[in-house]
Amino acid sequence: MDTKELKKLVEKYSPDQLESCILQQLSKGENECELVDGSDDVITALSKAGVVRELMDHGMKFSDALRELGRRIRAVYGKE
Repeated sequence: MDTKELKKLVEKYSPDQLESCILQQLSKGENECELVDGSDDVITALSKAGVVRELMDHGMKFSDALRELGRRIRAVYGKE
């Protein structure tokens, strides 16, 4: 998922809506957030959008929230 697609999700849906879409994708294989792709890819995209949106709701700009997401991902994989 590229940055433009992620930004569209973040602008369109709240963290709660994104979480709901993740749960729908896991249980039904489809979701109301209009993302269609392989199940794992959709869940990954929705999860990223949820984190970015939550950070933005706490006052971060999109670009800063995206950098923070990257930092967190690298920390999980032990790259930081």
